[in-house]
Amino acid sequence: MAMVVVTGASGQLGGRVAARLAQRGVAQRLVVRDPERAPRPAATPAEPLQVSDRPPQGAPVEVAVADFADPAALRAAFAGADPLLLVPATEAADRVGLHANTVDAAIAAGVSRIVYMSFLGAGPASTFTFARDHWHTEQLIRASGLEFTFLRDSLYLDIFPLYVGEDRVLRGPAGDGRVAAVARDDIADATVAALLEPGHEGRRTT
Repeated sequence: MAMVVVTGASGQLGGRVAARLAQRGVAQRLVVRDPERAPRPAATPAEPLQVSDRPPQGAPVEVAVADFADPAALRAAFAGADPLLLVPATEAADRVGLHANTVDAAIAAGVSRIVYMSFLGAGPASTFTFARDHWHTEQLIRASGLEFTFLRDSLYLDIFPLYVGEDRVLRGPAGDGRVAAVARDDIADATVAALLEPGHEGRRTT
C-alpha cells in the first residue's frame, strides 16, 4: 500500500481516522483547506498541527492544502497516494459537483480505490437531501471505474444533545421515526479497516 489520502482531515471524523492510521505507522497525506487546522495524528484529533511540526511515533504524515472546488490542487494532493478516503464536502449548493471534482482528480492522479463516507439509505428519492447527494456521488464513483467502498453512516450520537430543549425533551423533524445513531469513534475504526484490510472492494454498508 502506498500513502493513504485523508480528505476532511481537520474534521471530527477525518481527525480520528488520521490518529488511528498514525498509531499503526501508516503513511498518510492529510488534505485540508487550512494547514493550521490539520490534526496532529496520535494526539488529540482536533489539536492544531503546524506544518513544520513532526508527527509523533515516527508516522510518515504529509499535509496538502486543497479545496474540493480546486481540481488542480486536488490532483497535486492525490498524486502518488492510494487509497483515498473521501469525506464529503460540507453543505453547498453544488455539493455533488464538488465531489465530481474530487473523483476526477483521483482518476487523473492515478488513485485506484476510493473509500467514500456515504449515508444510511442513500437513494435518488430519499426525503433527506444529503442522502440524495450521497447517492449521486456513489454513482459518480461507480462510473469512474475505480475500486470503491461505500460506508453508509447514520446520524452521529454526539449531535443529539443539540436537539434537546430546556425541558430535556429531544426534538427533531422526524415525527415518531426511529434512528440507529452511531459513534464517530466506531465509524473511524470501521473506516480504517476498510482502508487497510482486504476484502472490502466493491462493497457498501446498508
